[in-house]
Amino acid sequence: QVRVVESGGELVQPGGSLHLSCEASGDILRIETMAWFRQAPGKHREFVASVDMSGRTNYRDVLKGRFVISRDSARNAVYLRMNALTPGDAATYSCKVGARSGHNPSLVVDYWGQGTQVTVAS
Repeated sequence: QVRVVESGGELVQPGGSLHLSCEASGDILRIETMAWFRQAPGKHREFVASVDMSGRTNYRDVLKGRFVISRDSARNAVYLRMNALTPGDAATYSCKVGARSGHNPSLVVDYWGQGTQVTVAS
């Protein structure tokens, strides 16, 4: 079993910054990718950013330059630095971990956390 836990979401004023964290634990043999998604009330979940284990990153186009994803392989962790936040960034941010487990090393399974709430308001 693999557990994914996000943290760092809170209320922030427009223009402010936040640093989100996500850590995976459990029966992990190898993590292939780690990604952030977000979902605002009444909207579909959308991709934010991802990083693979070679360090290659990918971003939602409109977030490039404002959001930065990084990883700590030793901790099985991924982070999201969000700058110049606007009310449009308010959402539940969830982490997805694509990993191979010791139980089934031939298969990459996506594991999701419960999410962390980001609120942007003055």
